[in-house]
Amino acid sequence: MSAEEPIRIVIAKPGLDGHDRGAKVIARALRDAGLEVIYTGLHQTPRQIVSTALQEDAHGIGLSVLSGAHMTLFAHVLAELRDADAMDITVFGGGIIPETDIPALRDLGTAAVFTPGTSMGEIVDWVKSNVLPVSSFEGTSR
Repeated sequence: MSAEEPIRIVIAKPGLDGHDRGAKVIARALRDAGLEVIYTGLHQTPRQIVSTALQEDAHGIGLSVLSGAHMTLFAHVLAELRDADAMDITVFGGGIIPETDIPALRDLGTAAVFTPGTSMGEIVDWVKSNVLPVSSFEGTSR
């Protein structure tokens, strides 16, 4: 990765959940760590989230879900990415997600799931280590 191209992350609040404090805290922590962060705001559809990621040439999408609809929302975002031939965008997320649902989210293609109590440092370190600009992969272009 070159110094000219920071990691770009879209932080999104899909669905009807209106609680965005956690998403904003994550967005700020990532920004403070040198990443470029695009926050979509509340009540985004999976299609809007993926559209934003594509328009912004994002390398990752972070989903914050507190509503209990995580299985459906993550699946729909990942389906939109597949439909857009953009599975090179890393999807991660967190919120109130039962530990028992995490393996199914991983099977869908979610790279990481962070639950309450995860430190900001751990999330930032994971993103910096696991979400890389597409140009970092030889021969890959979007």
